Amino acid sequence: MNILDDTRTRIISATMKAVRQYGLEGVRIQNISHLAGISPGALYRHFNGKKELMVECFIYVDKQAAEIFDHLEFDPAAMFRDPMGTVKSLWLPYYRFWLEHPDEAIFYYRFRDSAFFLEFEKRREVDYFDSFVEMVRAFLEAFPRLKQMNQDLLWLHVLTSTVMYARYVVEGALPNNRETEETVFQLLTTGLSGFLKM
Repeated sequence: MNILDDTRTRIISATMKAVRQYGLEGVRIQNISHLAGISPGALYRHFNGKKELMVECFIYVDKQAAEIFDHLEFDPAAMFRDPMGTVKSLWLPYYRFWLEHPDEAIFYYRFRDSAFFLEFEKRREVDYFDSFVEMVRAFLEAFPRLKQMNQDLLWLHVLTSTVMYARYVVEGALPNNRETEETVFQLLTTGLSGFLKM
């Protein structure tokens, strides 16, 4: 990794810490540059402004989250033996990623709930979620009844709500334990098991 990439990564990390501390709307370039250990002028050599920086942070974290699915062992045959267990084995690493990355979880949740995201979403490309999409396709082929559900809504619900619950755990509103994990999974997948039948 070259110095430029290292500095950009440091700025992105500092941005997420600053958003956690000051909020998405309240954070200032000076807060970010202070946490990154650089001057505001140096920050502007890498990013044109706050808006561009927020979008870059979101893409950076979104790609990290997508990579989780690139590294999972996915056994399509397991879907038939234990469909909900298979869903859980795919969901759990995603949920735990957010718990292990608290600054990212809070930033991601706040960004998705902002005007920045609404504008960005119109031109957003998510080809880096290809592994996840392939897993969804495998479920759709195995369980045709799933096609009765709006797929965009279903997976948006599961993925976005997962981040929301992780944020509550990170902020201390919910305990970080197996009971919370199990309850969150049950809440997110209530009703899904009825569609995971041949």
